[in-house]
Amino acid sequence: MSKQVEISYRFDAPRELVFTAFTELEHLQNWWGPKGWTFDVAESDFRSGGVFHYNQKPADGDTMWVKFTYSEIITSEKIVYTSFFSNENGDTVRAPFDESWPMKTLNTMTFSEDQGGTTLIMTVAPVSPTEEEIQTFEASQEMVQAGFTGTFDQLTEYLTKI
Repeated sequence: MSKQVEISYRFDAPRELVFTAFTELEHLQNWWGPKGWTFDVAESDFRSGGVFHYNQKPADGDTMWVKFTYSEIITSEKIVYTSFFSNENGDTVRAPFDESWPMKTLNTMTFSEDQGGTTLIMTVAPVSPTEEEIQTFEASQEMVQAGFTGTFDQLTEYLTKI
């Protein structure tokens, strides 16, 4: 197993459009998160040092708050952010689904042109994890892969509408 997950996804859309769908709230709120969940944004400040704070809720479950802190942005090429579960005030909390999930993950997304489309490579790695958090993360790699792939499938569908 690995201490990071790498997800590769190809979109049949120009790189600038895919990047815009990730960075502009008017687009992001239409496709981000698990299918069928509600999604509400508390704060969106897309810039290096900015934050994205939102909650998502399944039809039959509790609200989960998540916060990103952006550390690097290269327009149409790269987004780097740290993500963590939070409360409604934005304070870091343990993941609601597993107490031993890493407190924070570093997420790097690179966007490259690919024969008229866009290839996204995303890596997700725990930040300063304990041994128990590493084990949980490694055991959850298929879940992470499936979750992001499902979210990117929604973006694929959304891109046909804009």
